[in-house]
Amino acid sequence: MKEPHEKGIANRLDPESCADAGNRVGEALTGAHAGQPSSSEITSPGVPTSYGEGEGHIRDGATREPSRNATESKTLRMRGNSLHGNRETPKASATPNALQAGGAAERPEKAHGHTSGMYAYGESDGSIVPKKQANKAGASAAEPVEGRGPTKGNDLHAGHVPDTAPDQRGRGMQGVREAAKRDKKMRFTALLHHVNVDLLRVSYFELKRSAAPGVDGVTWQEYGYGLEERLADLHGRVHRGAYRAQPSKRAWIPKADGRQRPLGIAALEDKLVQQAVKTVLEQVYEEDFLGFSYGFRPGRSCHDALDALWVGILRRKVSWVLDADIRGFFDNLSHEWMARFLEHRIADRRILRLLRKWLQAGVSEDGQWSATTVGTPQGAVISPLLANVFLHYVLDLWVQQWRGRHARGDMIFVRYADDFVLGFQHRDDAECFRQELRERLAKFGLELHPDKTRLIEFGRFAAPRRAERGAGKPETFDFLGFTHCCGKTRQGAFTIKRVSVAKRMRAKLHTIKEQLKHAMHRPVAEVGPWLRSVVQGWFNYHAVPGNRHSLDQFRTQVARLWRHVLRRRSQKAGRWTWDRMTRLIDRWLPRPQTLHLFPNQRLIVTDPR
Repeated sequence: MKEPHEKGIANRLDPESCADAGNRVGEALTGAHAGQPSSSEITSPGVPTSYGEGEGHIRDGATREPSRNATESKTLRMRGNSLHGNRETPKASATPNALQAGGAAERPEKAHGHTSGMYAYGESDGSIVPKKQANKAGASAAEPVEGRGPTKGNDLHAGHVPDTAPDQRGRGMQGVREAAKRDKKMRFTALLHHVNVDLLRVSYFELKRSAAPGVDGVTWQEYGYGLEERLADLHGRVHRGAYRAQPSKRAWIPKADGRQRPLGIAALEDKLVQQAVKTVLEQVYEEDFLGFSYGFRPGRSCHDALDALWVGILRRKVSWVLDADIRGFFDNLSHEWMARFLEHRIADRRILRLLRKWLQAGVSEDGQWSATTVGTPQGAVISPLLANVFLHYVLDLWVQQWRGRHARGDMIFVRYADDFVLGFQHRDDAECFRQELRERLAKFGLELHPDKTRLIEFGRFAAPRRAERGAGKPETFDFLGFTHCCGKTRQGAFTIKRVSVAKRMRAKLHTIKEQLKHAMHRPVAEVGPWLRSVVQGWFNYHAVPGNRHSLDQFRTQVARLWRHVLRRRSQKAGRWTWDRMTRLIDRWLPRPQTLHLFPNQRLIVTDPR
């Protein structure tokens, strides 16, 4: 339902956020009127944060006075004025930038151009005197030209300033990012205007072209016919509130352990708008997210997280590793908490309404619609960003605070989406943290996966200590497709060996086997290039230092599967000897080689985060 339009919503002091602190035990952020918290401000129960100055609108301790200005804005935002004429405005109150040596206030356009001083504090748009005067100037002028009345503009009283600073007007989302970086307490009240036709067009070409269609049945290629007309219509519906999110189409994909993972396939227009909104929100949240968060962020990859973990364990005093995973995170994400966390930085109610539409759109499976009261569709474009925002407040800030307050020794933390690894110097710290982590997640409706969460002895002293106790070799843990093991270099120094996870390799080989069966009777010249791309794709991710043996195994097994299929094509199987097959393998299958540098050559831990 379309929300009623409120007067001066761009300058509201009390948006619906985390008010009524006394009734919300377990709020992630504490400290009255603290804004975006530092790590030392976070405790489990407490008072939610008030907000600092919004995107130039809201300050701590400010009170909203009824505006007596006839030009108070009734719109969400006033765009720049291009009216011609001489703008007569009352004297602006002196500001630090406007004060001259003599103490007089100077109009900013004298120094920066002919644009009127619409951003001066205490000044509103006044009447416009026309440039064109009467035909006959004098006492009895003929056909006098009527001047225009005052325009509606932003009320700049009580510490409220426009969405974008005067020197940043027109810089678009770059200005949003700089504002978010400059003030961590800022709440952004006008963001939807950045979702324009140009951004929608760019978002369209950023979508995956081969993705399966949603409930609308429209593919990427089909939507491209008459693209400009479609984008203009979509843009209009989004901005006037007529856009409606469609339910996600339920699909299931097999997991490596034999179970199935639910996916939600959004309609193409939903993907398009989600991609555009995601691009805008990333300008805000990329300045908030902490350094140990790597999942689904621009400019950060799985290998960045792997390198950070490798260097952290080697450079810090780590003797215990907690490998943790949140059970069904995307399926159990609380919509209520998600809305509260978003409102810490986003005050544009139109953006928040769009996010609510996507969260509550429901799921369609076999033609049957079902409501979604918790969770976000895994596979939706906007879901990774929402997951990072949720875990930023629930986990990241809390871990940073816990490390500073309670850890007695070294502690490292690396998170990729809902999968994260922690390293501890002391076992007491690790066990205490695990227990408090369970309690922390339970307050937000989440829990650790009992089978995937383990505390193991790991590090440079793990092997000799376990040998003294007769406990055997140190245990291993899996993270982002690699099994991490304690090892030694040729010089005898401690190192971490990373090998491809065996069950994932088996699952990949099984998929290749089934695909080769379907391509059994296709020409070798057609199957060879396809296999080369598959093997090279595996190498591009898994060819890290120390994993050469796994790469050799993968290539050998693919060659065996290919030979087995070729021998079954006819009764002349004897033709496919290993000599002939070796020539075929050398031609089409790439040889394994290390494609990634050692982590200490790419990433050096200089920050204790």
